[in-house]
Amino acid sequence: MLLAGLTKILSAEDGIEIVGTATTAQATYNQLAAASPDLLISDYNLPDDDGLTLVRKVKRDYPELAIIILSMHDEEHLVKEILKEGIQGYLLKKDSHKELIHAIHAVKSGKVYLSSDINNILIKNLSTGGETELLTEREREIVKLIAKEYTNKQMAEELFISERTIETHRKNIFRKTGTNNLVGLIKYAYANNLI
Repeated sequence: MLLAGLTKILSAEDGIEIVGTATTAQATYNQLAAASPDLLISDYNLPDDDGLTLVRKVKRDYPELAIIILSMHDEEHLVKEILKEGIQGYLLKKDSHKELIHAIHAVKSGKVYLSSDINNILIKNLSTGGETELLTEREREIVKLIAKEYTNKQMAEELFISERTIETHRKNIFRKTGTNNLVGLIKYAYANNLI
């Protein structure tokens, strides 16, 4: 639904031509060679992978391709991590379509575009003078539920979020803690007083 809406809005905009659409990271990557776009707009949450993994793969193989990420995630560490990969824009899904169009034109002219909320998050960190904790409050909640052997479905019901969002948080937790299985994660959680 989001993809259809964006396609309709952007197709009506002068100076923007859509050369392809995809709903998965793999389908997106497969289209890049044939479509040769100047700009890729991607969701951070994809059914088969996360946006960070897609960005790394695209930047490795198509370093000149500009990328704008749309996300519901406004956690500072995620924003910083994906910005480090050299993307040109980061907007939140709650931002208006006019802001997306403004971002596209800014990126096409060689600028980096961050939505005002993202700018505020990064500026707030500068004013506090330090990094935030490794795991967000939501991720710490999920670690506690993992330790209680909750399934993704049970966690989603407990926290009133989707199973897909739970899965994204789990991937981020494993990546940030440097663990790759539940035993390692539980050990890390105990060692760092997360549970």
